[in-house]
Amino acid sequence: MKLFYNVAGVLAVVLGILGIFLPLLPTTPFLLLASACFARGSLRLHRWLLSHPVFGDYLANFEAGRGIPLKGKIVATVMLWGSMLWSTRHFDSGAILLLMILIGVCVSTYLWRFLPTLRLPPKSERKRAQAALPSDSTRRDGGA
Repeated sequence: MKLFYNVAGVLAVVLGILGIFLPLLPTTPFLLLASACFARGSLRLHRWLLSHPVFGDYLANFEAGRGIPLKGKIVATVMLWGSMLWSTRHFDSGAILLLMILIGVCVSTYLWRFLPTLRLPPKSERKRAQAALPSDSTRRDGGA
């Protein structure tokens, strides 16, 4: 079963990375799926994902229930609606356009109404706090 979770997690990471470059392929849900799969399949891969320099903090904060920063919500909303507006050029069906609008409204509602906004301290305090944390090589518990 662990092999299944690890393969699904790797596939989700690949799709998430592709989603950075391809419109309408969502990045965040695939990375959240990868994190959930790795949490069940490989603690090493899960730790790698949560410590990734680009999206590790977002995933860790989301998993801990702290939400995402305001900047992340704004970028996600702009990218969502921008890619949906761009995509409307390719569909003539009113049903598909209506479905896209419904999906956009549901995602935006979840993002702004139900997902907490993470309040970040100023950058100077974050750097000071990160410097105070022990590195994995100096921790006695082995970073577990």
